[in-house]
Amino acid sequence: MDINKEKNIIRKQIKYLKSKLNADEKLLLSKSIILNLENNNDFINSTCILAYWSMNDEVNTHAFVQKWSSSKDIYLPVIKGDMLEFRLFTDINKLEKGSQFGIYEPKGEILKDYKTIDLAIIPGVAFDNHNNRLGRGRAFYDKILKSIDTIKIGICFNFQILDIIPTENTDIKMDMIISSKP
Repeated sequence: MDINKEKNIIRKQIKYLKSKLNADEKLLLSKSIILNLENNNDFINSTCILAYWSMNDEVNTHAFVQKWSSSKDIYLPVIKGDMLEFRLFTDINKLEKGSQFGIYEPKGEILKDYKTIDLAIIPGVAFDNHNNRLGRGRAFYDKILKSIDTIKIGICFNFQILDIIPTENTDIKMDMIISSKP
């Protein structure tokens, strides 16, 4: 089977599983995942972090970003054409709805030096037991992560971790996956 067809089948399966969770269940599971992330030594020791402002079907990062932005530099993605740039999160009132997907994006300063990043917290549609990541299909993160030499942590719900997902040379592997499993 064609690798893109395989990836799309997985995307549909995960989308279906996500749709079975209500908002309260997603929030409860997200709190557990975020707690595991906050107890991770790589997170504890980091001061400059790439993160994301979650969409409705992702691990909810809103409280996490707001909580840690006062003591760590938290940069969130802004979509520019087919690339991501990262801007400093300063305040929830300084987010604006992005033009492409309606994701809220910060208006803060642009991250210019990727060498300052200690940790990247990355969403994904699915991950596997070998730390491979399957995104939504536009390769936004793969394009930027290939040039960033930092620890990459994928966060997800337990059902998003599969035994194996199809990968290509351009797919960037995570260093670890954090879910609600202890």
